[in-house]
Amino acid sequence: MAKTKKSKPAKQSNSRSVVKLRTKNHAGKKISTRRGTPDPTNPKRVAAILTRLEEAYPDASCELKHENPFQLVVSTILSAQCTDVRVNLVTEKLYKKYSDAKAFAYADPAELEQEIRPTGFFRNKTKSVMGASKAIVEQFGGQVPRTMEQMLTLPGVARKTANVVLGTAYGIPSGVVVDTHVLRLARRLELTKHEEPKKVEQDLMNILPQNKWIQFSHQLIWHGRRVCVARKPRCIACNLESLCHAKDKTV
Repeated sequence: MAKTKKSKPAKQSNSRSVVKLRTKNHAGKKISTRRGTPDPTNPKRVAAILTRLEEAYPDASCELKHENPFQLVVSTILSAQCTDVRVNLVTEKLYKKYSDAKAFAYADPAELEQEIRPTGFFRNKTKSVMGASKAIVEQFGGQVPRTMEQMLTLPGVARKTANVVLGTAYGIPSGVVVDTHVLRLARRLELTKHEEPKKVEQDLMNILPQNKWIQFSHQLIWHGRRVCVARKPRCIACNLESLCHAKDKTV
């Protein structure tokens, strides 16, 4: 009687392994459909990301033009839902007319609205700029405060604006700036699963060395503007490509 061959038991798959498939998009380019990174916030991987960002953007800095901490407060408020380029065009004239916090605090609201109109949401931004300016004049002697707690008392100032000013103007790592680029890329790199900026910031603060909080935000923002753009990421030019398992990679 012929012996029947015993079938070998199927190997159990490791749930932590990265499964990488290859397919093509409508333009015929190969795109990655990896299912994720094992242990994405492993300190070694985070350190590798930081190293490559430093290699690519050693001189990354805030691109809002300003000459002092107060101007940075105003520019950051105006930058909400607006590009830094447009804000810089507006403030180039604005700061020549309004020289300090007192000038903004007691400006003509209707006139200021028209001057910042190109940045969008100009009515709300006027209230925030004037409110923050008045608080700085009346409560802080005309000086922008140096603590997160005090910054958050200023009208129109939330954690993002406070982190930008404290980090860029004073070099104080009070937290991590989470703008649209940082939020998008932090999720893309699987450094967070959250979508709410406060929770994303907390995740990043937990995995990044505090002395990297300020520069990390600048570098990730630069990367999002120059390489990993939202509509068409330039994966072939990205030095983080081997560390990224995003589903829409074009390599």
